[in-house]
Amino acid sequence: MKNLKNSRFLVQSASIAAIYVTLTFFSSLMGLSSGIVQLRLSEALCVLPAFTPAAIPGLFVGCILANTMTGSIFIDIIFGSLATLVGAVFTRTLRRFKVLSLIPPILSNTLILPFVLKFAYNFEGSIFFFMATICCGEILSCGVLGYILRTVLDRYNNFF
Repeated sequence: MKNLKNSRFLVQSASIAAIYVTLTFFSSLMGLSSGIVQLRLSEALCVLPAFTPAAIPGLFVGCILANTMTGSIFIDIIFGSLATLVGAVFTRTLRRFKVLSLIPPILSNTLILPFVLKFAYNFEGSIFFFMATICCGEILSCGVLGYILRTVLDRYNNFF
């Protein structure tokens, strides 16, 4: 029984990682997955830790792979993925609260990614400007799309 549980966890994590990478590539094709303005459709998946703990490593690994495959620099791969990990862990912690569970990935990305943009990529602009642009993208992807995804998945909560 334990092997079945471990296998299920691994399959869920790998599936979430694969979907994250695919959605990031789709966003990348539209020029929205990186840069000063980011709207990663994959960030909507950050609500999944509310349903399964397997989403935490799935999102983390998915973000590492997506950042690597879309040409991000090493510092972005590390800190961008850590922002996703922090958001996922706290989403899991707040899973009982539908709206509050959407806030951790928005906050973690808003607080971490602007420093990557400023100091790793040397983009012109202030940290506060980058916080505003990242926050807007995260509100749309995690907040709006994530809320829609969570509302749909709440109907199937027993499935996870």
